[in-house]
Amino acid sequence: MTVKIDNVRIVMVETSHPGNIGATARAMKNMTLSDLALVSPQEHPGGEGKARARASGATDILYGAVKYDSLADAIADCDLVIGASARLRSVTWPELNPREMAEKIFAVGDQTNTKHERSLTFEKTAIVFGREDAGLTNEEMDLCQFLVHIPANAEYSSLNIAAAVQVLCYELHMTALLNEGSIAKAENEHPMATSQEIEYFYEHLEQTLVDVNFLNRSNPMQLMRRLRKLFNRCGMDKIEVSILRGILTAISRGFPKSE
Repeated sequence: MTVKIDNVRIVMVETSHPGNIGATARAMKNMTLSDLALVSPQEHPGGEGKARARASGATDILYGAVKYDSLADAIADCDLVIGASARLRSVTWPELNPREMAEKIFAVGDQTNTKHERSLTFEKTAIVFGREDAGLTNEEMDLCQFLVHIPANAEYSSLNIAAAVQVLCYELHMTALLNEGSIAKAENEHPMATSQEIEYFYEHLEQTLVDVNFLNRSNPMQLMRRLRKLFNRCGMDKIEVSILRGILTAISRGFPKSE
């Protein structure tokens, strides 16, 4: 039995070794994923060599990978973004284990979806993997609503990036198989806001806070990061973002623009 997972994008940021990109393509094809995005890879993965060898039959995914200049561009059309991290952060993000991640993506076990409430199934999810040696920066994690952490040996917890992709894709595949028939495409009355729309909202919010003299850009004291965490917990839809931006515009009209 096969369930094709076409609403999840695997995003690799500044990958240094083309062999890891090839192995990731193979791990994805094993688990019926096909949407691979590469953000500024240090070496082009196409053609002959290590990437093709490690892809081992998954060259269609390897050659079909889309390259982007920035993480923001790679996730712009996604309405759920999850960052993968091998380490826990001093700045906390809402954290999921791999199984919880898969259940959230497919809204499995969500008992809040009555006929009076919107579905929480997401149209497009990005799972973001950072550099082999340093992972994702805190600024890149700011673009994510959740962090997924793979529980491993506390004395040796570092996973090869392709192995980490395999673990997460396996959980997605198993969740899809076990819930086949109950997982439907998102048909929300009010679709969730995309990553790009949410980023525009955060830019608007920051500028408004500066305009009303609440935020000093030279000394923000992580205020915007905390506000991101607050709004990310809400899971905003397109109409909610539009309402909030309308409120911000109305507030700004009453204050002179900051220089």
